[in-house]
Amino acid sequence: MKIDPNYNLSQAIHVVDASRAVGVVSKLLSDTARGNYIEEIRSEYKEMAERHAKKQQRPDTRATLAQARTNKTPIDWQGYKPVRPDFLGTRVFDNYDLGEIAEYIDWTPFFSTWELVGTYPHILEDKKVGEAARSLFDDAQAMLKQMVSEKWLTARAVIGFWPAHANQTDDIEVFADEDRINKLATLHTLRQQMLRRNARPNLALSDFIAPLDAGITDYIGGFAVSTGFGESAIAERFERANDDYSAILSKALADRLAEAFAECMHERVRKQFWAYAGDENLGNNALIAEDYQGIRPAPGYPCQPDHREKATLFKLLQAEQTVGIKLTENYAMQPGSAVSGLYFSHPQSQYFGVGKIERDQVEDYAKRQGVGLRETEKWLGPILNYEPTREDA
Repeated sequence: MKIDPNYNLSQAIHVVDASRAVGVVSKLLSDTARGNYIEEIRSEYKEMAERHAKKQQRPDTRATLAQARTNKTPIDWQGYKPVRPDFLGTRVFDNYDLGEIAEYIDWTPFFSTWELVGTYPHILEDKKVGEAARSLFDDAQAMLKQMVSEKWLTARAVIGFWPAHANQTDDIEVFADEDRINKLATLHTLRQQMLRRNARPNLALSDFIAPLDAGITDYIGGFAVSTGFGESAIAERFERANDDYSAILSKALADRLAEAFAECMHERVRKQFWAYAGDENLGNNALIAEDYQGIRPAPGYPCQPDHREKATLFKLLQAEQTVGIKLTENYAMQPGSAVSGLYFSHPQSQYFGVGKIERDQVEDYAKRQGVGLRETEKWLGPILNYEPTREDA
């Protein structure tokens, strides 16, 4: 909506995930496909712009922030007893077994990387893409076996648990000890502002942590994992041999292993380190379907679209010092095959999308963070339900 009309040198193209760029770039580099592909994109973007303009003319009523806060998730805190984690602070896992991690791979997104649409394992028998999917899967299995046996990659993780409570402004205050005197950090959350016409609440992640006045000690967890140590060297080795296919395949597998590592550690947290679901017994399909208690939302995703919250999480975990996972100035993680997020244990905790938010919440959020409105609007741009004024910008 904003870049394409102002970019006239060639054609701006948006992909929902970096992994989809492979197919797009291939079409753009093709002498036979490039022209038609760009025309299709331009036609599609023109229709999108027209729909967007019509939508902007329609009123989109939202609840005020004050109204949304009165409609928070109803939780009976007096009837809830939080489980204390086995330890407070952080714990590091170095050189984690890649073979164990591989057991947790969700293969469906792997095929999406190659623009093969379908759910694993059914995609292997698909009439249209089954043959290509099977060939790709065989190659992936062979390379994965080598990755594990020859230890191409090093997997590292850090997890942590801390006492915490929610305050009245949708934030979570994190403490070093259970006396909750030494505050380590404040995690800022955003609240849905949809105007509800039913019994559904306006959710915020802070809803799932007990407030101070509940009189109970609650906890929050965090994690950062990576299977990307060694990833670049492997890809460069294939590229020097002019084997671009294997280079891309190795990166795709490293990415899948990182997601699998997050799944693996979350299961251990639920059953062992936090042990609030010690009797859990779920297969891989159930794990992929998230049929477990608790959530692990990540900054930058729909529950909390603000990537800047990664900085607070990384400070709590000391992720760079302990396991070598770094944040760029734009809060991307290095190595690229890495996953980070928070752990919530409450049975009512759930994933959700914040959706569009209004100026009153953005102003409140900026004040809570102690930063300017302009900077906040920049980072929350995709979810603003208003156009920032020239004075704001």
